[in-house]
Amino acid sequence: MSSLTYKKILLKYSGEAVAGTADQGIDPKVLHFMSQEIKSASEKGVSIGVVIGGGNLFRGQDLHQDGIDRVAGDHMGMLATVMNGIALRDALERNGVKTRVMSAIPMPGIVEHFDRRLAIQLLEAGFVVIFTAGTGNPFFTTDTAACLRAIEINADLMLKATKVDGVYSDDPVKNPSAELYDSLSFDEAITKNLKVMDTTALTLARDNSMKIKVFNFEKQGGLLDIVEGKSIGTVISNG
Repeated sequence: MSSLTYKKILLKYSGEAVAGTADQGIDPKVLHFMSQEIKSASEKGVSIGVVIGGGNLFRGQDLHQDGIDRVAGDHMGMLATVMNGIALRDALERNGVKTRVMSAIPMPGIVEHFDRRLAIQLLEAGFVVIFTAGTGNPFFTTDTAACLRAIEINADLMLKATKVDGVYSDDPVKNPSAELYDSLSFDEAITKNLKVMDTTALTLARDNSMKIKVFNFEKQGGLLDIVEGKSIGTVISNG
């Protein structure tokens, strides 16, 4: 524990990350890799909460543009995050990691209802706790849910897992000369409209001084390197 820079983290995965190279669905190989990365940090004594999106299974915002009611679409998206959470729990448990799934929407017999005090107790007992169903309310993204849960569990750091090395000045896939930022203030991330996460999420983190690190989750050992204090990815903070 003495070598750890961050002892309690909230890790945010997108639903698209779970799909791997496919556009949709769940890739078991990706889940296994995620579970190995989480296990390596958990075994060092890091308390880990996880928020996972649902875009690999359902995107309510896209269907809203085609006429479906926004609230209905968001509720369906929340259910997709629960499915991903159950899948990740299975992968973690098969790797010997004690795991609980909590949902902001009550689902007795499937997953536990979110309870902040219980979540903190489970984290202190060495469980990985997966938070699903977003905030339980429409119109809020899973990025906002991740910031909220990070604040609620008193995390030292929120980690946003992406497929690139951090926050760039432009899309690095489309623009190879895009600049990779080592650090940013919340206000810079908002005013430059860097598409790191939505403004609501960034504002919530800023107002509660919740430091965020954006990193490439596909690099083996990256999660452990971060909790041990190595300089990886982009830090967004109040400075």
